[in-house]
This record gives sequence, structure tokens and C-alpha cells, in this order.
Amino acid sequence: MVSHSGLLTVMERAARKAGSKLRRDFGEVEHLQVSRKGPADFVSKADKQAEQTLVEELQKARPDWGFLLEEGGVIEGDPNKPRWIIDPLDGTTNFLHGIPHFAISIAVEEPLFGGKREVTSGLIYQPVTDESYWAEKNRGAWRHDQRLRVSARRDLADCLIATGIPFMGHGNMAEWTRIFGAVAPSVAGLRRFGAASLDLAHVASGRYDGFWESGLQPWDVAAGILMVREAGGFVSDFRGGDQMIDRKEVIAGNDATHSKLHKLVAGALR
Repeated sequence: MVSHSGLLTVMERAARKAGSKLRRDFGEVEHLQVSRKGPADFVSKADKQAEQTLVEELQKARPDWGFLLEEGGVIEGDPNKPRWIIDPLDGTTNFLHGIPHFAISIAVEEPLFGGKREVTSGLIYQPVTDESYWAEKNRGAWRHDQRLRVSARRDLADCLIATGIPFMGHGNMAEWTRIFGAVAPSVAGLRRFGAASLDLAHVASGRYDGFWESGLQPWDVAAGILMVREAGGFVSDFRGGDQMIDRKEVIAGNDATHSKLHKLVAGALR
């Protein structure tokens, strides 16, 4: 039985507490009070309650750490201490439509010398399936106590690739269409399930062979990027660099699929 750190225990306890409420609210999804957050971007009462639960639980354990939150923005902490990056409900639209594919994503970002920051722990929890994915820097990626490895497939013709599709008010449809036109004829299949954190967890576990998406926020991908890398995978921005957060774009896969996807994406954007 693998044991994770005390920090991961804190993260999992918080995620499970928030997740049990999300599960209950998901069963009552038709009765939720919903407010408009932006064009075609709904935020539910459940979303806000989950974030509040996570903040309260994590603040109890690490009171001087800051937060970067999808709903609540930035909560300042000690700048010399780590901070939490949290998406309390990745897959909000799925949730509100009664589709059981959504997750809680929690990452720990530590300050480095020179003002840089690095994600060193990540947890992605799927409340409906009760699957808990976690990773710590240099300790691997895991689903519960099962070690995760990225897919071994090397030929794109055998590969199942995940993506996100732009929609009203979000993303660059022209850019996505060019990339889709390059990738689709080369692969065995494409999937769009609407929760980037789970897409990356599924790349880490070998369910998907690769992933690309743009228009992503830090809370969408911070935990998932670490997970793919700790599972032996490669993650970059569309230029092949390490600016996924700043450029809001991700390509992920094993060494072969990442390289081939990157070539297709870069070629489509020339």
C-alpha cells in the first residue's frame, strides 16, 4: 500500500468533503439556484459551496498559505509559503446538464528563487466514480494506490486523443479548426468530455494517448500537468516550450505522441 505525504492527506480529505456535497447536489441538479457568470458560463450554488468547503478545510491545515481560486480569485497568503490553486468544479456545464463527468482539482505551487513558482503536488478527485488521482514531484502519479504510466502507443493511427472545443465566448474557433483538420485524419479517434483536469488525469493513466487544448486557466491544468509528467509523460505549450500557464495552452502525451502532436499543431498554426 503506497502512502502519500501528510500534505496529500490534507488535500484528499478536503476534496472528499467537498465532493460528497457535490455528489448530493448533483442528484438534485434540477433544483439548484444558478447565476450567470458570463456568456454560456454558468456557475452553480454547488460550485461556490464546494470552493468554500475547500478553502475552509485547507486554511485549517495551512493557515498562512494563499489561494488562486476559479470563483474567488486570489486570497493572499505569506509570499514565502506555497499557495493552493483550486478548481472546485471542473466540468460545471456537465454538472448542470446532469452529465456525471466533473472533478475537483487542487494543486500546490511553491515559490522558487527569482520569483518563479513550481507545482509540486496535485490531486484530481472525481466525486461520481470516487476516483482520486494524485501526484507529488519525484514520487510518481497514482490513482488511489495504483501507479500510473502514460500510454505506450507510439503510432498516432492507434491513438485516442482528447481535446477541448471552443464555444460561445470561449476560445479561438478558427485556430482550433486548423488544428483539428491536421490531427483528426492522423488518429484513431478524438474525444471531448469537457473537464481538462480529468483529460490530463486520463493521459497520465494511459486511457488517452494524448491531449491538446488552448484557452485554459491555471486551475484547469496545474494538477494535471504535474500528473502527466510524474506518469512519465511530456507536456508543453503549442510552441514546444514550458509556458503552458502563461500561454494558456497544453499538448500532452508520451514522448512519441507528444512530439507528433506538437508537429501537427505547430504545422497547422504556421
